[in-house]
Amino acid sequence: MTTTPEFLTLWPTQLFKCDLPGHDKANPLLAQKILDADHAAQQLTTQYLDANLFSDQHPVLQWLKQSVQRAVLDYARHAGIEYSIEFAIQGWANVNRLGDYHNLHNHPHAWLSGTYYVQLPTTDDVPPGRNDRTPNCISFYDPRPQANMLAIANDPQVDPEYRVRPHPGLLMLWPAFLHHSVHPNLSHTPRISVSFNVILKWSDEYLPQ
Repeated sequence: MTTTPEFLTLWPTQLFKCDLPGHDKANPLLAQKILDADHAAQQLTTQYLDANLFSDQHPVLQWLKQSVQRAVLDYARHAGIEYSIEFAIQGWANVNRLGDYHNLHNHPHAWLSGTYYVQLPTTDDVPPGRNDRTPNCISFYDPRPQANMLAIANDPQVDPEYRVRPHPGLLMLWPAFLHHSVHPNLSHTPRISVSFNVILKWSDEYLPQ
């Protein structure tokens, strides 16, 4: 028994962000590879489960796959998972043109989800309009729907949204249960990214004690 206050931070939601070394050389190759595939299959972005982008043995895609694998291990280690885990990565390309966006969603049946940003439009050709628009940003939402019911100034629960303005070369990882959305592309230049799910190869060792 102690009279010393104890403060607990419960139910954390860990996100990972990293700029991949070498992205300046890899991204033009990735963009061309993805645009060629998009030209051949115009529903490439919406039919994302039809194929696994990372099964392609092209060196630039294998570079990205290996980068994602390393990020997953770093994510697990930082979360306190010190035992070995086995997982598969299922990836797909996104080509978002003028007006394209992604509604609020999460990724069922996966452990982690993530995105790597290949090409982002500049804001130079965005048409006039409201100054609070954030085209091409990604927003993440507090998974506890009641968390901001009685928030006060400087309380970290006050803002249920975390918004990221991505840039080429950025890799992000987050829990697959986390709801997120992507703001519309307001440019004639496509936004190109690679999204993926991390699927655990199940082991009873993963069960909490």
